[in-house]
Amino acid sequence: MLKKFLNHEKGITGLETAIILIAFVVVAAVFAYTALSAGLFSTQKSQEAVYSGLKEAQSTLELRGGVIAVAGTTGDTGTIAQIKFVVANVLGGEPVDFTEPTDSEPDGVTDDGSDNVVVINYQDPVQTVDNIAWTITRLGNADADNLLEAEERFEITIGGDGGDGDLVEALVTQDLSVKTTFNIELLTPAGATLNIERTTPAWIDDIVNLR
Repeated sequence: MLKKFLNHEKGITGLETAIILIAFVVVAAVFAYTALSAGLFSTQKSQEAVYSGLKEAQSTLELRGGVIAVAGTTGDTGTIAQIKFVVANVLGGEPVDFTEPTDSEPDGVTDDGSDNVVVINYQDPVQTVDNIAWTITRLGNADADNLLEAEERFEITIGGDGGDGDLVEALVTQDLSVKTTFNIELLTPAGATLNIERTTPAWIDDIVNLR
């Protein structure tokens, strides 16, 4: 009887055990590779986001000093013909191309097909003027090219010399006059938009510092 029972015994051989163990290892390796790949992908995307944010911050402009308004006419019904302000790079970031726009009319608005990559828009309560014309004046140690680089300063002038192409001509709906809040939006190819909001005083002198 004992011999009969022993003849029918079954067990797991060493080869079967090895196959099962290898199967577990392979499955674990596949899951580990998938988890590792997902982690690396996530890390790479986070790194790209950080670098992109840093690049954007380094390409952002900041206002240096006040905003100066030059009168077209003075008095309690005076008008503004020019607006001037100085910009510099935040964090000493990447150079920004300030190639000047062309205004062949001249009507104070940039020509279609102009080579400028920096765009300046104007808004007030009654009108918006996109891609308004502007010029630069290099200040201090700024070199002769059109790139605003680290530790350089450019003075931006919106409007001409008080004649053709000035701000009065660009604003066809209504002149910029007394007690008016306006916004200048300066857009660069990369980086955040620089917004400058000011309000004109109740009396306009020849030169007004819009603090």
